[in-house]
Amino acid sequence: MQLAVWTYEGPPHVGAMRVATAMEGVHFVLHAPQGDTYADLLFTMIERRDRRPPVTYTTFQARDLGKDTAALLQDAIRQAAARFAPQALLVGASCTAELIQDDPAGLAQALDLPCPVIPLELPSYQRKENWGAAETFYRMVRALADPAVRAGPRQGRRPLANLLGPCALGFRHRDDVVEVVKLFDSLGIGVNCVAPLGATPADLRDLGRADFNVVLYPEIGAEAARWLGRTFGQPTIDVVPIGIGATNDFIQAVAALAGVDPAPALAAAGARLPWWSRSVDSTYLTGKRVFIFGDATHAIAAARIASEELGFTVCGLGCYNREFAREMRAAAARHGLDPLITDDHLAVEAAIRASAPELVLGTQMERHIAKRLGLACAVISAPVHVQDFPARHSPQMGFEGANVIFDTWVHPLVMGLEEHLLTMFRDDFEFSDVAGPSHLPPAHLPAAPQAPAPAEPAAAPGWTGEAERELRKIPFFVRNKARANTERYAALHGRAQIDLATLYDAKAHYAR
Repeated sequence: MQLAVWTYEGPPHVGAMRVATAMEGVHFVLHAPQGDTYADLLFTMIERRDRRPPVTYTTFQARDLGKDTAALLQDAIRQAAARFAPQALLVGASCTAELIQDDPAGLAQALDLPCPVIPLELPSYQRKENWGAAETFYRMVRALADPAVRAGPRQGRRPLANLLGPCALGFRHRDDVVEVVKLFDSLGIGVNCVAPLGATPADLRDLGRADFNVVLYPEIGAEAARWLGRTFGQPTIDVVPIGIGATNDFIQAVAALAGVDPAPALAAAGARLPWWSRSVDSTYLTGKRVFIFGDATHAIAAARIASEELGFTVCGLGCYNREFAREMRAAAARHGLDPLITDDHLAVEAAIRASAPELVLGTQMERHIAKRLGLACAVISAPVHVQDFPARHSPQMGFEGANVIFDTWVHPLVMGLEEHLLTMFRDDFEFSDVAGPSHLPPAHLPAAPQAPAPAEPAAAPGWTGEAERELRKIPFFVRNKARANTERYAALHGRAQIDLATLYDAKAHYAR
């Protein structure tokens, strides 16, 4: 076991919380001690939900371990069923309570409650959050889907699809669903059910009514889709429509399966990314090195967009969910890379340093790493923090999602140029720190303090002061790369000190 400051995924019961919170009419009773009761923090503070998550805890304490903790669990289940009257009740244990081995499933079923009880076996020491969400959703679908409900004849009706995978705490899932439903409307296809986000247990009973399934987020919806395929004979589309190319592929695949004409949806694209990525303002970004890390679905999609649609060079690609290692290896091979498959953020930071990118696309962890390294960064994947649950419509999927992605990725690089100009003119009287806001008249400004002249920055080990001063003239967003290349050049040529001549020699060497 390794102690970490950050973690990409929580234990599997957090995934179960995400599914329960995403749905309506579901309640989750979690056998957990004090300290594991943080669902409110996750969903009301980070995702900014307007109501508390439907989770009840047993909240046993140390002194309860000498008593009958099984009775505590049964009391909590009875009270939750009576108070919330759910259409379906989930019962599971947190990682700490798992050690007590109280058998939440058997204890719940012995109560003979008036609603379906779905026991969850969540091995906290072998699996993690996304697996827990996928397993919970699969168990609910298997327990609630009515095998007698089947798709009717196609004559005289629109084709119907289930959209599987969107969940609570998902990266832009709410907005992605809106865009995918718009695409379906333009194709003349109806949506039978979106699940788990916004679905009820009654909706899950009718999953068999759809003609096919669309897995938007394989980390959560793929296992349930496989079971639906075996049980109802429903085919599955697993093309994730993130980016222009993938969205076109998605429309073609859906149209072919539904037997409809894809032309209306393709004609109504409204995507600005293809033109803007070829415009004068964007062509200087061609060849920029980008490092990508996140969940497998978003990282693989981002790599395709970066290389095929924006002209970037993918210099690093990886994911933290090992369940999708095979897909990540295949994607990395297409870019001539060895994949980085790890849940250790320190290994990710080391890989970013080694690849010297100009843009980092990742999770909130990579945002912090990039900030420390002075690199441009954009968030593309969970885990994320509160700023990545915006009030505005901000999808990743579909043609509008491609527009959002263009803005999100390109603006940090463009703003980097503007910040470089401010750095160049930082000694100008208009741009100095004591100048005050330019929109206020001088009379409204306080007297500027007489700041002492800034001291000459100390040279880093191995660098002369003259070489350090010259290095500072290089734009900040490529300065780290220049420093690393120069130090690598000096080491290869046995130069113990980096002076101005070494800096110029390294520049000439790497410019060849």
